[in-house]
Amino acid sequence: MTTLQIALGLVLLVLVAWLWMSRRATRPDADEIDRIDTLIGWPPQATRVLTTQERVAFATLVKALPEYMILAQVPLARFVSVPKRNSYVDWLRRLGYQCADFVVCDMAAQVVAVVEVQPSQPTERARKRLARMARTLKAAHIPMQVWSERSLPSASAARDALLPRPVATPSLVPATRAAAAGAAIPALPSSPFDDSHRDSAHDERIELLEPPPSTWFDDLDSEPVPLRKS
Repeated sequence: MTTLQIALGLVLLVLVAWLWMSRRATRPDADEIDRIDTLIGWPPQATRVLTTQERVAFATLVKALPEYMILAQVPLARFVSVPKRNSYVDWLRRLGYQCADFVVCDMAAQVVAVVEVQPSQPTERARKRLARMARTLKAAHIPMQVWSERSLPSASAARDALLPRPVATPSLVPATRAAAAGAAIPALPSSPFDDSHRDSAHDERIELLEPPPSTWFDDLDSEPVPLRKS
């Protein structure tokens, strides 16, 4: 090995060491990140939750479904529960942190449908995100409607699309109608407050279900576990 080769090797070694030290100096380590104050390092400021078209879509849903609750920008982890046999943190990173634009709930806070408002020309990343969300909601048996920003439906069209229409009962044929007219009429109760003849099987029952626990403020200290390929 000549002297020139040795000199070039030393120069290359010094250059690599200098690049490694400079990159390490500019990249903060975990301890330094922990020492950064949250408010000083990331000064917060209020911003809008919905865009202009999303506000129009929200007003349409409120007008179309006055007897339902309309929630905006809800994370999937807030209304979709998954088993914990695999790493819950990995599921959150893959899908749980995604937010549904609008969630339609009944008065018991049970999700009825999800509405996504997409731009006229979505990016490839947005299409992949929507496809992942659609697969998850389909597996959870939650209907999803996708609206375009340029062609938002009217209130009546939105209601027809989100709520199933009641099945029309066929009218009674003359023979059945005559038989129904000749049927015995049950006697009225002696008191208007007497409910002994009331059929309680048709009473409406409201089941109170608790939502999945929120994970937004967890430390996320569980170790990632690779998911098995199905």
